[in-house]
Parts: sequence; structure tokens; C-alpha cells
Amino acid sequence: MQRTHINQIKEGHTVLVQGWVHSLRGQSKIKFLQLRDITGVVQCISMDQTQFGTFDKLLAESAVSITGLVKKAVVKSDEVTQKNVEIEIQTLEVLNYAEPLPITIAAKDEALTNELSKRLDYRYVDLHRRDTQAIFKIQSTLLEAFREFMITEGATECIFPSIIGASSEGGTELYPVQYFEKTAVLSQSCQLYKQMAACSLEKVFSVFTVWRAEKHNTLRHLNEARQMDFEIAFADDKVAMEVLGRCVQHIVKVIMEKNAADLEVLKTQLVVPTVKYMTFAEVAKLMRQHHVEMGEDDLSGDAEHTLGELFPNTVVFVHDWPLAGKPFYIMPKGKDLSYGYDAIYKGMEICSGGQRIHLPELLIERLKVKGLDPDHFKSYIDSFRYGAPPHAGWGVGVERLTMQILGIKNIREVTLFPRDRDRLTP
Repeated sequence: MQRTHINQIKEGHTVLVQGWVHSLRGQSKIKFLQLRDITGVVQCISMDQTQFGTFDKLLAESAVSITGLVKKAVVKSDEVTQKNVEIEIQTLEVLNYAEPLPITIAAKDEALTNELSKRLDYRYVDLHRRDTQAIFKIQSTLLEAFREFMITEGATECIFPSIIGASSEGGTELYPVQYFEKTAVLSQSCQLYKQMAACSLEKVFSVFTVWRAEKHNTLRHLNEARQMDFEIAFADDKVAMEVLGRCVQHIVKVIMEKNAADLEVLKTQLVVPTVKYMTFAEVAKLMRQHHVEMGEDDLSGDAEHTLGELFPNTVVFVHDWPLAGKPFYIMPKGKDLSYGYDAIYKGMEICSGGQRIHLPELLIERLKVKGLDPDHFKSYIDSFRYGAPPHAGWGVGVERLTMQILGIKNIREVTLFPRDRDRLTP
């Protein structure tokens, strides 16, 4: 018999269902088993005492295979499918017995009662939880929607190298690797490569893994993260910001449409965000009015939080950023400003971007200002000597955007197997 997923079972049909034991209870003459697969939970009942010995050996999360007749539910349960049916068990096969669980799966609001660190220690068990599954089903939709949007925009998906010869963004927070007889590093971003690609292919995008050896232990940073990158030729910062605004709106809209059940599990209500543009100077003035401190060339966490409160459900683009606060490849705008920007969503930065320098001599000058050796960037600089047009782009953290959309406070919770300063397993 072919397997039927729980959300496809129909009253009056004999079905084969497979999944995990969500919970068990019983009396002397009847046993109840809540069966869960990726699509939902259904109540299964047995009055066949020859099966009771198997029931007695089962623990929660054991993998089982059940055949039975789908009937209208007689005994109500909070977790039967929306069809309010149950399965009268005909055969019960144990595919793999579970040992006693290190963390609880079935309890509600488990995130409030179990430390996240312990859940991450047993992430492979934590992934049995419906709310954890909901997070990563939504994240999958987020990635799908990003690709869908970019393909509709006419962008070409590119695969960029992760092993490079020198820093891609400056700084020393790098992971060195031995590359045959040479020393190389794991890439901080695909920035230089996506620029080189965009100067020929015009519109490019990538989902890229970034490595940053920063010794921090914050709720919003990882040492290995995923980033959605975009670059467009013959464009300035305003064009790139407009594309990002529409992209985030599209992603949120698709999640609302495709993941309504998962959002309900997480008790999360979404609104497609609006878009607002402010200069860095305007934000600084606004922060002074609200007595919020921020840096001369960067936003503080408090400033980002305040923008989220003042402009809820809004992607706030902060542009005309001080040149000193942006990387070497961002195009200057006069002496002190740049064509760089950040995007703030729900009180946190989700993106940094801007128009790039496409003039080799200006790029060499900016590298030197940042204390970097132009010889380490020779191929990158040379790529702009052959008709490279003005271009702009951005990068959005996959995990960062997921946590902001869902209102989750710790980025590790939205990372399947997080890597930070202390965690290398599982």
C-alpha cells in the first residue's frame, strides 16, 4: 500500500501512514497514539489487545508505520487533524524504537522552558518539534521566494568561490586555510566576485556562505552565515534600494501565502512592509530628538531599535552614509559622504549595500585610505580596466532576515546547525 500523508487522509479510506509517535496514553481496553508526520498530527486508536504489548514498549518519537481505517473522531483531541478524524489501527509496525528523550518534544512553549543551548546540543531531536520545523519551512520559502523574485527580475544566479587569497572586505577577522603550498582564507563575502560578474552579466544574484572570525557572542551574529546577494550594472544606490524593497515585500507576501499554518504554529502575524527612505543625517537628527545615542559614522543598536518602533512594519533605508563608515569599495559622494546605505527592518539592520567604485584609480586610492594593500586586490582592480560600468548592490543575511520576519530574538534559533565561537557540533 502506498503511503498517505496525514493532511491527505480521508474518512472511510483504509490508509498507510508513517511518522513519529507524538504522544501515547491508554486504558485497559483501548490505546491512543498521536502520530505526527511533516504535514500534521492524527489520533490513532487500538482496541486489539494483541497490539498492546507493542504499545507498552513504545516511547515518544519512535518511528512507526500504521495501516487502518479513517473514521470520524469519537474521542476529541487538541491535536487531531483539522478534518477531525482518527485512524482505527489494523496493523502497527515499529520502524525504530526511540530512547528516552533528552528534551521534551510534545510540550507547548518548549522554548520558554528549555535553554536554547541544550536544544542546540540535541538539534537533531529539536527538529522533531513542530515550532522548530515551522521556522525552517518558512526559511525554505524565504529562499525560494528570493530566487523566484530574482529570476523574474532577469538576474543570473552565480556560484562564487569560498576559498580566496586575501580578505574580500578588509580587516583581520579571517579563517586561514592551507591551500596546497599557499595560505588562503575562507571568504568573508562574495562582494568582489559578484561585482566582476555584474560588470558583464548586468544582473547577478547568489546565496552564499560567509565566514567571519569575530570573537563575539551576540544574539544577532554568527561565525558562519548565509547571505542573499544581488548586484546590478548601469545602476546607482537608488536603483539597488528599490529592488531590495520590492524583494523583501515579495518574500513576506509569499511566506504569508504558503506558510499560513506554520505562522499559526509560531503565533506570528505578518504584514507586508512598506518602504521609507531617510538620509543618515535625518536619522541622526531624529535620534537626538528621542535622546538616543549613535555613532558619527554608524547606527547604534538602540538607534536601529528606535527606527523599528517609530516605523513598524517598514523597511527603512538609511542612505547618504558617512564615507568613513563604509567599506573601501563604496562610491564616495563628495568628501565625507558615500552612496552607501543600510536597510533597517523591525529594529535591526538586515542589509548593507550601495553603489560601488568602478574606476580603478579611485579604488586604489580608497584601498590605501583603509590601510589595505592594492597589490592584494590586483585582479579585482584590473577587472574594472575594461569598460566596467557603474553598478550597485546589496547583501541580506538569510538568518538575520528570518529572525526579523518571525520576531525571534536569537539568531541561533533560526540556524539549522549554528556555528559560533563556542559551537562546532552537532
